[in-house]
Amino acid sequence: MPTLLMRLSGPMQSWGTQSRFTVRDTGREPSKSGVIGLICAALGRPRTAPVDDLVRLRMGVRVDREGIVMRDYHTAGGAPAGERYGVATVTGDQRPVQSSRYYLADASFLVALEGGEEDRPLLEQIDEALRAPRWQLFLGRKSCVPSEPIHLPKEPPLGPPIREEDLRTALISYPWPEGAHRLRFVFEDPEGEELRNDVPISFEIGNRQYAARFVRTEIIINPALQDARR
Repeated sequence: MPTLLMRLSGPMQSWGTQSRFTVRDTGREPSKSGVIGLICAALGRPRTAPVDDLVRLRMGVRVDREGIVMRDYHTAGGAPAGERYGVATVTGDQRPVQSSRYYLADASFLVALEGGEEDRPLLEQIDEALRAPRWQLFLGRKSCVPSEPIHLPKEPPLGPPIREEDLRTALISYPWPEGAHRLRFVFEDPEGEELRNDVPISFEIGNRQYAARFVRTEIIINPALQDARR
């Protein structure tokens, strides 16, 4: 079963799954909707295009660097002069709109997408699109740009990007960060213990829809360290 690996690393990332109104959250690792949205940008798919083929790919994440959750406090409107924008009060005054936006600072992830043999052409198409994207790629929000290429090299030791392994094996066997003893992994699993509402059905503005999936979190010790003890 082919599995595509990609690197998501940057000074700021934001993977919201529960954002409402003035609070924009972020998860501790990339959401499935965020990764599929990134792939759609690389492929040049509009928001109205179906994503069924991408949704059926199973996703996993290895957290190589956890990152720090940062809060960005925003205000808009409410100035004494200029455009009238803000929250109206009973006196007719305009108060500024206040919002909190959360980000992950200095995080790095290895993301895997696993498909069946019939999905191999799609995974190859995604890998090529990540090397020459149609539209700008960003890590959850347009202000969050990658600090290194999302696609992996085609040659060893860090390549090839498409592995002939299942998702779990591909994430564990890929070279670990120097000095890493144990890392957190999040696997998409129908028998997982955590429910996440981040499976996109439609990205269309005004008709965004999401479904749920189950995930399982594991803390795994670096296999190279285990081998050294034997």
